[in-house]
Amino acid sequence: MNAGQELSRPIGNGLKVYFQPIHSGWILRVLPVREATGDHDYAELATPPYQSVTPLSISTDFAFRSQDTVGWNPRSFRFATSFAAFAQLEQAYMAFEHAGATPPAPVQMALSDEIGKASSGTFTILDARLIPGTADQGGAAATVASHFTSTAHTLLEEPDHSTTPLGRLVWIRFRLALDLPAGFPADRTIKMLPRVCSTS
Repeated sequence: MNAGQELSRPIGNGLKVYFQPIHSGWILRVLPVREATGDHDYAELATPPYQSVTPLSISTDFAFRSQDTVGWNPRSFRFATSFAAFAQLEQAYMAFEHAGATPPAPVQMALSDEIGKASSGTFTILDARLIPGTADQGGAAATVASHFTSTAHTLLEEPDHSTTPLGRLVWIRFRLALDLPAGFPADRTIKMLPRVCSTS
């Protein structure tokens, strides 16, 4: 996927995975296929922290250099798998948001419970082309971006040989794995693998 390119794929149950292009990279979103986009999406509310560093931002936002973005690999996230589940999650989130700076424990617990019901996903960068940034690695990036050297990548230069503090993502190839609940009506284009369960 090239910088600036969007990608949308149905996953089933009226939902799609959407890679929204932004100036600094992409935002991974889970959205209804046919409904208008609302204020929040099915992955955003299920994947805290909010309005902060998030695994859903495959970008140089939050002072991540391009090499830090590639080095945060793989990334785990959560998402609601139905309109009803999203509605419950959104209701809990709105109560949390309106509860002030320190939401009461029951409000926090209600949101945590809804997040815990969400399904999980893994985003893995398989290869990347990037123009590296020149800034020192930020604290948030240092916490999560530990796999740059073990992720396939090619370093490029700007045509005029200029540099920037954060650099730029040029292209990525990736794999997206979704842990779908039993009975989920997956889109026929999805490659399904059986879940291995173990008891011990």
